[in-house]
Amino acid sequence: MTPKEIHLLLVEDNEGDIVLTQEALDEGKIKNTISVVRDGWEAIQYLEKKEGYEDAREPDLILLDINLPKMNGHKVLKHIKNHDGLKHIP
Repeated sequence: MTPKEIHLLLVEDNEGDIVLTQEALDEGKIKNTISVVRDGWEAIQYLEKKEGYEDAREPDLILLDINLPKMNGHKVLKHIKNHDGLKHIP
């Protein structure tokens, strides 16, 4: 059986953490694609397909930092879980 490719949304503002996450996924031979956004507000825009993200692919999984500029990870998570079209995404 061929593993399914998953699409990850990484919400992270620290470049070093972005690189480490990508390297860990590569080393684990996890078949995936990754989209990166750098703050909480940008994550919401991506997920709701607004402001330049109209063609964004819906992620299968969101990796969410807590300490983010503009909107922290707790607020992003609350928004996702209260949005009928997004709350199914782990």
